[in-house]
Amino acid sequence: MNYAQLAQLHEKYSPRLAILGFPCNQFGSQEPGTNQEIKEFAANHGAKFDMFAKIKVNGEGTDPLWEFLKKKQGGLMGNFIKWNFTKFLVDAQGVPVARYSPKTNPIPDIEKDILKYLPAAE
Repeated sequence: MNYAQLAQLHEKYSPRLAILGFPCNQFGSQEPGTNQEIKEFAANHGAKFDMFAKIKVNGEGTDPLWEFLKKKQGGLMGNFIKWNFTKFLVDAQGVPVARYSPKTNPIPDIEKDILKYLPAAE
């Protein structure tokens, strides 16, 4: 789980960085709760970033956003999400520029890439 590190990145770089959470219960029933319960769980782990309703990321009924992300940033073993907390980095123009495994630590591993695409501070 990466809620705490994602929350730290959100605090550090907001409003120049938007972190979006998309719960999914397709992986070992890790997120069986209601949307509100999941949002509260994330908040209890420091998440103040946007959390959306549960979606499907694989198979029939896959959310169109995730179809797009997977098409633009395919995985090593196929165009599917292997487990919860797969992360994507999308630039300011909406182009997916990187994909990270669930085991990739947001700090420091993803943060160094974020800095390459982050708009300049005003």
